[in-house]
Amino acid sequence: MSQPPTPQNTIYESGLNTVRLEEDHDSTPNTYPTALTPTEVGTLLRGVRSWERRNVIHQLFSSQADRTRAFRDEEIILLAPALSKALAQATPTQRVYFHLSHATDQGEEETTTGWLSVRGTTFYLSLSEVHDRHSPGPDISKYDRQMPNVPERSAAFDVTFEPEEYLAKVSSSGRLFAPDQREELQILYREALSAMPI
Repeated sequence: MSQPPTPQNTIYESGLNTVRLEEDHDSTPNTYPTALTPTEVGTLLRGVRSWERRNVIHQLFSSQADRTRAFRDEEIILLAPALSKALAQATPTQRVYFHLSHATDQGEEETTTGWLSVRGTTFYLSLSEVHDRHSPGPDISKYDRQMPNVPERSAAFDVTFEPEEYLAKVSSSGRLFAPDQREELQILYREALSAMPI
């Protein structure tokens, strides 16, 4: 007997862009509702940086990749109000899911996907994609034709938060033979917001 689907509460949806509340299967309850204004959420997102993960050989020839903002201004304008509203409506057993998607000039789809939650004075931001480019619609190119249903791994990336003194922890996880990567930032958000320009 299968379990019924987990109820989800959509906060924002426009095209392929969405923000919704979903069950958080972590055993530690979240601290909600959390009062963060859209401006405060935007300030935190503006501090997130990402870059391509390169192995030692690649670094010898190309050096380390440049760090860029994980959220562009237009993405923050779209996301921040919906994330603020979601944090204000969430219960301790929920987290906020977001998915951003738009077409590039080359006809590809570029996506940024993640989750956020708040526990005490820590803002948890997990990212599985940051400006990941792929063909529009379901990305069948991630599947190896010789090994059915084994997706190709997307380009790996690293993330951080600046200023780094407000970054409590960075953790990375993923599954073998799967395109799933999860980079989690634990940000001391109250301290960061008191020090960062709004």
